[in-house]
Amino acid sequence: MSDDDLGNQTEIARLSSDLRSVKIELLSAQCASDRLRRQYSVADIVSFGERHALKGAIASVGALCRYFSSLEDHLKQVEGPE
Repeated sequence: MSDDDLGNQTEIARLSSDLRSVKIELLSAQCASDRLRRQYSVADIVSFGERHALKGAIASVGALCRYFSSLEDHLKQVEGPE
């Protein structure tokens, strides 16, 4: 096995580990959002929540949505029609 192959395998292992970590962190964020949704109405969050925190959370979710939608599009291309 060449040094390049080992480097690629190391990178692939790191990518897989990072992907598992992201999955766990996103699940945690989803649970936190669900708790917020169950405890407060949308009107209360908009009326009484910190605007800066709310806008930051919305921007983060939008960025995540765009990123994972892009990954989903590429995955569909690789997998082909079902």
